[in-house]
Amino acid sequence: MKKNLILSSFLLLIISVSVASEYRVGRDYGYLSRPLPVKEDGVVDVVEVFWYGCGHCFNLAPVTARWAKQQDDSVNYRKMPVTWGPIHQLHAKLFYTIEALGIGETAHSAVFTAMHKEGNFLTSEGAILEFLEKLGTDRSETIKYMNSFSVRQKVKRAIELSKQFKVTATPMIFVDGKYRIEAKGGHSKMLKVVDHVIEIQKPVS
Repeated sequence: MKKNLILSSFLLLIISVSVASEYRVGRDYGYLSRPLPVKEDGVVDVVEVFWYGCGHCFNLAPVTARWAKQQDDSVNYRKMPVTWGPIHQLHAKLFYTIEALGIGETAHSAVFTAMHKEGNFLTSEGAILEFLEKLGTDRSETIKYMNSFSVRQKVKRAIELSKQFKVTATPMIFVDGKYRIEAKGGHSKMLKVVDHVIEIQKPVS
């Protein structure tokens, strides 16, 4: 009996080491040179940096949506629009306006569909206002939120974080402002690496 217990413990150790070494820093994920301070609240912060105009982000969106619904309160997942140039910043403004209007559940998906299936790239504020109006929003209400201090500050913060994270491509996922996961080996692998890094960051109970 004791011999069987020792053998079982040894096998569990081998399995745990194998799982731990399946994904490695420097190969499957990286460290940020300027990490953000980690909040001591027991919650792991997961940020997906994306762009509406990115084909890979379009394909990843439903996958991360399903993944996010499977997480418990120990994981805080959110999307952050990339802000490289004027068009990206305009789309970041669109993203935060949609959030402010409280229509994110359907509108984000509608934006992706418009760009990637309908050829509507929403390259001006006028095009955005017309697009959101078709989704049932009031134009004056949309303009109010689009030009609000809150939306401007969120875009500004996204610009700052994009620079600090050194975002060079989309999509990218950042865990606790410390680890960077790129889209290598497909969406499934990307999220498995994210799961692995989340486990590293979870406090030991």
